Amino acid sequence: MPRANRHFLPGYIWHITHRCHGKEFLLNNQIDRKNWLALLLKAKQRFGITVLGYIVTCNHIHLLIEDPGIPNAISKSMQLVQGQLAQSFNRRTGRINAFWGDRYFATAIESGVYLFRCLAYIDLNMVRAGVVTHPSQWLECGYNEIQKERLRDGIINQHRLAVLLGCKDVESLKRVYGQIITETLQKDTPKQDDKWSKSVAVGSREFTERFAADLGERLKSRAVVQIENGEVFVVREENGLIAYAVNHEEESKVLDGNNEFEFIL
Repeated sequence: MPRANRHFLPGYIWHITHRCHGKEFLLNNQIDRKNWLALLLKAKQRFGITVLGYIVTCNHIHLLIEDPGIPNAISKSMQLVQGQLAQSFNRRTGRINAFWGDRYFATAIESGVYLFRCLAYIDLNMVRAGVVTHPSQWLECGYNEIQKERLRDGIINQHRLAVLLGCKDVESLKRVYGQIITETLQKDTPKQDDKWSKSVAVGSREFTERFAADLGERLKSRAVVQIENGEVFVVREENGLIAYAVNHEEESKVLDGNNEFEFIL
């Protein structure tokens, strides 16, 4: 499989996806999922990244992060989190093979409504997999951190997230986001949507054209594509790139006894 290209530019919001080696369910133990979150907090404190959302599933992770304008902050953060998680897992289990699959993939996301939709897509991951019926039931996702009382060592920068989403304050963010999740679940069972993880950028025409122009020659074979009846534009590579993809089949069957769900509906 060809490696997914990453084109980090300062000042953009990035949706990062990374799956376990060979699509294995190496994160089915809650110990490892919590360890990943602890390492993410460590990376945030060390490199100054702005985390906006996340989920750790049984075989892959999603991360929403804003580039802080510090050179290599995102790549160093990913190296710390993914590398130390793999080392910890291998020491505990005696595994000698690679923990993560191919390089992680990054998609630039426009703020506002597109960021709202991407955030919801991430938090509804395990609902789509049929493991839970509401994101509040999956402990290792950003929805719970947003909706619960703020912790001193919280991972998500809720004040910055509120600004980027156009909410007046954190309380407004909690209320509006909760309503979005509720309305989404009332409409239909959430479906997988590859634009969030197979595109180079997602947003309005103006945003995607500006992003493509900013990349210049770094994305030689690129196209701004209009989708969803013109409501969304994406930047995609036209060179046969196989980007991140995930198959939720059998995901609900691999959870072991170390998992505990907290139902707060």
